[in-house]
Order: sequence, then structure tokens, then C-alpha cells
Amino acid sequence: MLSLILLGSIAAPAQASATALTDGWEYRWGDSPIADDGTPIWIRGESNDTDWQAIDFPSNPPERNGSHHAWFRITLPMTREWRDPVVYIYSVDLIVEAYLEGRRIYHYGNFDAHGEGRFAGWPWHMIELPRDFAGKTLYFRVYSDYTDIGLWGEVKLMEHAELLGYLLRHSTVDLVISIICLLLALLAGVFTLIQAGTRHYFAPIALFAFASGIMILANTQASQLLVSRPLMWSYLAAGSYYTLPIAIGLLLEHWYTDTRTRLIHRIWQFHLLYLVAALGAALAGWVNLSTTFPVFDLLLVTSLCLLMAAIVPRLPELDGKQQAILGSFAFFSLLLVTDMAVAHGLLPWFRVPVSSGALIFVLALVTISLLEYNRTHQELKRLNLRLEQEVAQRTGELQTLVKRLESFSYTDPLTGLHNRRYFTKLLEQSTAQAQRQGYPLTLLMIDIDHFKQINDRYGHEAGDSVLAAIAHCLSQYFREADVVCRLGGEEFAVLMHNTETSAVKERAEALLKTLACTVQHHQQIPLGPVTISCGIASYPLHAVNPQALVGLADKALYNAKHAGRARIHVYA
Repeated sequence: MLSLILLGSIAAPAQASATALTDGWEYRWGDSPIADDGTPIWIRGESNDTDWQAIDFPSNPPERNGSHHAWFRITLPMTREWRDPVVYIYSVDLIVEAYLEGRRIYHYGNFDAHGEGRFAGWPWHMIELPRDFAGKTLYFRVYSDYTDIGLWGEVKLMEHAELLGYLLRHSTVDLVISIICLLLALLAGVFTLIQAGTRHYFAPIALFAFASGIMILANTQASQLLVSRPLMWSYLAAGSYYTLPIAIGLLLEHWYTDTRTRLIHRIWQFHLLYLVAALGAALAGWVNLSTTFPVFDLLLVTSLCLLMAAIVPRLPELDGKQQAILGSFAFFSLLLVTDMAVAHGLLPWFRVPVSSGALIFVLALVTISLLEYNRTHQELKRLNLRLEQEVAQRTGELQTLVKRLESFSYTDPLTGLHNRRYFTKLLEQSTAQAQRQGYPLTLLMIDIDHFKQINDRYGHEAGDSVLAAIAHCLSQYFREADVVCRLGGEEFAVLMHNTETSAVKERAEALLKTLACTVQHHQQIPLGPVTISCGIASYPLHAVNPQALVGLADKALYNAKHAGRARIHVYA
């Protein structure tokens, strides 16, 4: 593409030697009968000349009345000596054959036995002529089921060698704008990917810039020099053209969130549906791609009017950036509508600078979005600085709170002892350590005797005071290295590292004697002595796996209670 732009900038001027074929055109409706040799009879000049009518330009003759066939002819002039003459045509609606001296010298599209054919794209055309063409009649056979029929844009007689420079010179600006739009689409796409918070800014911009760039490239005449696939370029032009209102709707939906958002949302959704339906039907062969353009143009004009009607009344309420976007959008919309009017013959043909309008709109969007992003980024930096200061202040408080919460999660609030959760975690760590280092690990399970009777007779507050008193005794009778836990209810456990069963039993017996001689009180009411039952199991004496100690000690505790309570049983 860059090479084409360079060629266009240095190509020799072609306009001076080109001759516009604007005078002497004639037309007639219908299709010519075909002679036995396969040539149309009308090119022989045997028909009555009154059947041919003068026309200013070979396009859209009057009184079409639904006809899909038209013929045009012109007597070629002699303006000077030509070395390699060609007729250049900007475009044709839709397919065409050219005849000179009774023979076909050019065709685009395929005519069937009925003189009809499918849409094959909208390229420019170059018809090679013999050097002695002067004074001869050039005939054009045209078929079109489109709204327009005939040659379109401009028809010029020029030298073959000069045509390339002519095309490139008229395509250079569009090629440059197409590249700029595609680069801006890439930039906006990168921002969309790397900055999650900017997707609502840049994703619609990327879509609009990409669609604009592809549309401009597909519609420029230089595209045919890049790849000579006219129908492919027409599909790309249609797809990108039909995408524009979708991207515009997404853009306006973001920038004007308080202005008829639901209407804007419905408009771009409807255009998305049309994009899929139109291209799908054309690719499936149900309709000609060309027939989807007039319907879309009507939809687009309607959508633009609805958008403007929704936004313009609230223009004074918008800020400067939003007004700038709306202004560039209005300019681009005006160019689009003007181009439609030219395409449908409502205005005389001229090159409408739609690409310039697209570039202005894209640049306005990107510039304002970058400014908005920078402003937001600066606000975020200031906010982050304040947050860092607050976080630094709160971190110490949070760490203290975490430590307290951890303490609460492992502490029984009534007795102040460790709870079952802590015991389970401790047992897992202690068993692994005992197995690794080979020292004994002993578990003492304790249950308060007849605790339910205390609750029933004196109340739960009395029961709580008994639990607290027993917990206090346990804390005094065992070493600091021994871990005392309340497992729940009236059940306690003591886990002792590197302690033999006999030593644990002696300590438990001393505890039983103390409790038997101690009268418990609640609010100065004597509750009497409170006894406990104990079960002991030790690793490796009673279990190969230390994790089994809980079950074994519990069995020993059950035996102690079954034997009459207030006693100690060692697992056997």
C-alpha cells in the first residue's frame, strides 16, 4: 500500500491528455435480439435510429418502468493521435459488455441466455481501443436489477500508460487516511487489551476506526491494484459500511449516557442485526449484495435523524468535549448523506471526501478519549496516594485485629482454654513431630461427672461457673508445655509431649483428689464437690499411629464412666 502511495505521488499527470466523454450519448431501453452468430443485432446499426434517444450521461435514463436492460452508445471523437488508447469508466451498475465494429471488446460480469447476471462488484473499468477508433460507435450493453442502471461517475478517453497515475493520484489521500484509521484502530485496540478500565473508551473507537479504514480502502480505486477481486472488495466495503452505525451507537452510548440511552442502544442493535442478515443472505446467494445497499442507506438516514433528534435538543447541557464529538459526528454524517445522494443520482456526480470526515471524527474521538483517560488517570493517581496513606495507617490496626481474631478463633470464650479447632490442628502437628523425632505422646480425655444434673438443678450459669473452675484447676495441675483444651460441653483434653503414661496418671490422680475435697460454689451457693472421669492413651505404647489416640483415649474414658465415674482408666 505504501508503494502505491509513493507511485501515486510521482506518477505523471494524466488529466491534461484525458478526454471526458460527456457529449453525444444515446440510450434505448430493453435488450437486443441476438443474431445467429451470437452478436446483438443492435450493434449492426440496422435498427431505426429513432429508437435511440439522446442523454447527457449514460446513466439512469428516464421512464425505466422496471426495466433491467439498457443500451448506450457514443461515437468516439478524434481529438489527437493516440498511442495506446483506453476508455476509463469509474463504475457500472451492474454488469456490462462493450462492442466496437460488430465485435465484443470488453465484458464485466457474466450474461446468461436471458441477458441477465449476478452482481460482480463495483470496480473501475478499462476498455482497450484500437488506434483507429475515431468516428466509430462504441456500444454498451448493461444489465442491472439495482436502483441505478448504466455507467456511473466519469467516463474518460486516455492513454493506457497514464491511467495508473490518474488512479493513484485520486486515491493517494484515501490510502493515507485508510492507513491512519487502521493505525488508530490498532492503537485503540491495544489500549482496550492492556487497560481493562479503558475498554468502554477505546473498544468502540477501535471498531469505528477499523471499519472506517477498511471501508475507505475497499472503496478507493487503488484497492483494485492491490488485489483484483472486485466482489471481495465490495463485500469488505459493505461489511465495514454496515458496521459504522454499530460503532457510532456504541460510542454515543458511552459519551451521552444521560441522553436517550435506550434509543441509541436499540439503534446499534438493529444495525447489527441488519449487518448479519444482509451479508448472510448475500453470501448464501439469496439476494445480490448490491440490493442490500439501498435498504441500508434508508436505515442509516433514519438512524442518523433519530440520533440527532435525541441529542441536539440537549446540546447546551453537554460539556465541551461532548459537543466537539457531536460536531465531528455531524460533519461525518453530512458527508455520508451527501455521498448517498450522489450514489443514487439525487446530486450530480463528484468525489465526496467521506474519508476526510471519517478521519476527523476518529481523530476527535481518539484525542478527547486520551484527554479523558489522562484526566482519569491523574485522579486515580491522587486517589491512590490518599489510599496508600490510609492503608499505611490502617495496616497496623488490621494486623492487631487479625491477631485478635486468630486468638478468638482458637480460644474457648468461657474457660479461656484452647478450643476443639486448635486441638485438631495441634494434634495433626504433634503426631507428625512425635513420629519424626520418636518421642512418646500422651492424650488425657476428661469429662465432668453428672454435669447435666448441675445444669438442671442450679441452672446453666452455675454449670458455666463449674466449667470455668475445672478449667482453672487443669491449667494449674499440668505443665506449661502441656496443652489443655475444651473440646465442647463438659469434655476436656490434655495433650502432653514426651510424657509417659505413668506420669500422666499420677498427675490426673492428684487432680481427682483435689477436686473430691473441693466444694464448688455459685453466687455463694454451695454446689458440692465435682468429680471427673479420665481416659488415657499413649503413643507408641497403645497406638502405632498417633492419630488414633483420640479414639483410644475416648474408649478409656467410656470405661471409666461405665465403671462408676470419678476414676482414671488407661487404655488396654
